Amino acid sequence: MDAKRIVVLEGDETGQELLEEALRVLAADVAGIELEFSRFDLSLESRRATQNGVVHEAAAALVEAGLGLKAATITPEGADDVGSPNRILREEIGGRVIVRTGRRIPGVTPLGGVHAPISVVRMAVGDAYGAKEWREGEGDDEVAFRTERIERTVCRDVSEFAFQLAERTGAKVFGGPKYTVSPVYEGMLKEEMDSAAERHPDVRYEPQLIDATFALLLSSSGDPLVIPSLNRDGDILSDLVLPLFGSIAGSESMLIALDRQLEPRTVMAEAAHGTAPSLQGKNVANPMAMILAGAALLGYGDERAQTASRAIREACLEAVADGTRTADLGGHAGTTEFTDEVIRRTRSKLEVWAAL
Repeated sequence: MDAKRIVVLEGDETGQELLEEALRVLAADVAGIELEFSRFDLSLESRRATQNGVVHEAAAALVEAGLGLKAATITPEGADDVGSPNRILREEIGGRVIVRTGRRIPGVTPLGGVHAPISVVRMAVGDAYGAKEWREGEGDDEVAFRTERIERTVCRDVSEFAFQLAERTGAKVFGGPKYTVSPVYEGMLKEEMDSAAERHPDVRYEPQLIDATFALLLSSSGDPLVIPSLNRDGDILSDLVLPLFGSIAGSESMLIALDRQLEPRTVMAEAAHGTAPSLQGKNVANPMAMILAGAALLGYGDERAQTASRAIREACLEAVADGTRTADLGGHAGTTEFTDEVIRRTRSKLEVWAAL
């Protein structure tokens, strides 16, 4: 991937406003690296005007560049409308893994004593989503059916990326599917998790059934965790895990496509929240998740980009710890004020590290 070029996928309402804040932090005079931004307008108006043509163009650019930063977008309800751009992007870049990480924000009380980061690594395709459904019979005899499918290569991608992430972050690979009840279907993911464990013998590995995983999350507060999961399980897990930290403001979401060597080929990052129309234009929304999404992208670059990534992440958390907080975190800072503080701290860190 081209670590110097980032495809910027513009969005709607507050999502677009927060994207602009994240781009301020990625500027050359802040992050210390020259980045080229290729921008595509994925707002609902633009998608409608082009009948999703702009989404296909953006996907092609993403495949070429390898890195993308996406704002939150509106998904219209009508069946005949343009739908969500995420499905098109996911299919055309070959994204098979979605990663969402919950982490503690200084001054925000987590639930259940959870404090170490938890990353949910789930399938981006297959399983319950896109399954064929139908009903037979009538009245009390009516029966509903659904055919689901998962692919071994997708199971392998999810498992391998989970172990790679755990290796980089010093985490434990934890959890898994209900492989005892469903040894043929869900057991396929467990088989690939076991194989990945053999390829990464230094990574701690504690497989659990999915129901036990939910139960143990509230008592496994000491270790950072990476949880591989099926698509449906991971969707539900993410909705549980992120709020455990008291706020989703510190959580980014990543869509990953792996190459044949099981290394990341294309990475698209975004915030885990939506477009928040009620906050648009008020300069009160929290840009932290979008800024962290931008920082996460830099983590896939060269050494200088990775250094900038670390500086931005630390600047975000330290700003909150020292009292610069938006209203959702109990503070009074506006959107631009928070970003200004992150920029100041990022510059300061990079200057000190360069001197050392």
